[in-house]
Amino acid sequence: MTAFQFIWLAALIGGLIALLTILIAKRETGNAAVAAMLCAGFAAFTAVQIGQEGVIGFFTNHSQDLTGLQVWWDLIMCALIALFFIAPRARQQGMNVPLWALFAGTTASIGLLAMCARLFWLERNAAQPKAAP
Repeated sequence: MTAFQFIWLAALIGGLIALLTILIAKRETGNAAVAAMLCAGFAAFTAVQIGQEGVIGFFTNHSQDLTGLQVWWDLIMCALIALFFIAPRARQQGMNVPLWALFAGTTASIGLLAMCARLFWLERNAAQPKAAP
C-alpha cells in the first residue's frame, strides 16, 4: 500500500467515524474547537501540497479528464450546499456572510471549517447566560 493510498483510507475511516458521531450525538450546535482543529490540519496539509506541487496542481487535477471534472463539480456543489445551510445561521450571529463566502469560495473546506468554527463559537456564547455586572 502506498502512502497516498494509506492517507486515502485514513480519510475514509475518519469520515465514517465523523458521520457516525454526527448521527449518534444529535448536538444542537457544533464544536468550535473540533472545527478549528480540522481547519488547521487541512490548511497545513494543503500548504504542504502547494509547497510540493504548486497551486497549478489544483487546475491540472480538475481539468485533465472526466473524473477530475466530476470531482471539481462535486466540490463546488458541496461548498454551495454547505453555504446554503450555514449562511442563515451566520447572518443571525452577525457574521459578514459575503466575506466568509468569498473565503470559502477560494479555499473550499478550509474556509468552510473556519466559518463553522466561528459560527459555533458565536452560537455557544450567545446561548450562555450573561453574568450581571
